[in-house]
Amino acid sequence: MKKDRTILSIIVLLAGTILTASVFQHSEQQQDDAAPLNEHLKPLKPFLGKTWKGKFVDPNTKKQVYDVSRWERALNGQAVRIRHSLNDGEYGGETIIIWDPKKESLVFFYFTTAGFYTNGTMTVEEGKMTSHEIVTGNQNGITEVKAVGILLPDGRLHSKSQYLQNGEWVDGHEFFYVEDATARVIFK
Repeated sequence: MKKDRTILSIIVLLAGTILTASVFQHSEQQQDDAAPLNEHLKPLKPFLGKTWKGKFVDPNTKKQVYDVSRWERALNGQAVRIRHSLNDGEYGGETIIIWDPKKESLVFFYFTTAGFYTNGTMTVEEGKMTSHEIVTGNQNGITEVKAVGILLPDGRLHSKSQYLQNGEWVDGHEFFYVEDATARVIFK
């Protein structure tokens, strides 16, 4: 139960990572730069073709946890795909981000190796990305997640989350990510 809660806490931080994408600016040309991308997804373009690695120490187990995420253009530029894994495949997930014209917002769907999924919306305002998602199938009573992502002056991505568990908002974990071209997303 404690491990499931820890894994879910880590997962909700992925939302913060997703949110951080549009505030990241990088001068290198990426392979995906020339490929067409839906106009509404362009704030995420600087993140495409990159891999990020984040870490934190689980306060319950004192175990160091690593999260690796890879961002890619998908579906002929109509979506952004993010694959991620924790600790070399202990847990993983895949996110698809699209523009929803009815909601006039970026929306995302997140599917996990643990069998639950989420869907949510994200906004970008004044260099800060925020998301709100609904959780389906969680065994620990978590039904919603809120996350904030900010690019720090030193280039790290900082994400922080909260989740609604058994009717009460609880602080999630904080992750600090750095770009790491050698890191790999692993599914077992």
